[in-house]
Amino acid sequence: MTTDNDSVLAGARVATRLPAQDLDRARRFYAERLGLEPVDERPGGLLYRCAGADFALFRSTGTSPGTFTQMAFEVDDLERVVSELKRRGVVFEEVDVPGFRTRDGIAEIDGNYPSKGARGERGAWFRDSEGNLLGVGEPVV
Repeated sequence: MTTDNDSVLAGARVATRLPAQDLDRARRFYAERLGLEPVDERPGGLLYRCAGADFALFRSTGTSPGTFTQMAFEVDDLERVVSELKRRGVVFEEVDVPGFRTRDGIAEIDGNYPSKGARGERGAWFRDSEGNLLGVGEPVV
């Protein structure tokens, strides 16, 4: 049984926070490589908005382990996005491990969340200037 107390976060907006040791360097990377400009800023932080969802870069003395996807962008045409980002100097990860392999930076991933109405997903990953591992994905219908 669900009570009002159980769903206090169900209506919340999710906002990703990514660490940056050098906020100026990160700002340049996001502008020059990804074509994104902050919609707002404050001392030690930059706020970005994509299709109504926010993410922020914040000045941090810690470093990202970069061992897992920290944030992902879902797109409609993965080849076009990967091609454009490569043209802008983004370097995509190449992975070749049992059960998971990228070709030209793109992996075919079996299965997807049933609620998304897709049978799979295609994905690609890259690191930003601060070592954060970011993904780009396209549902396969």
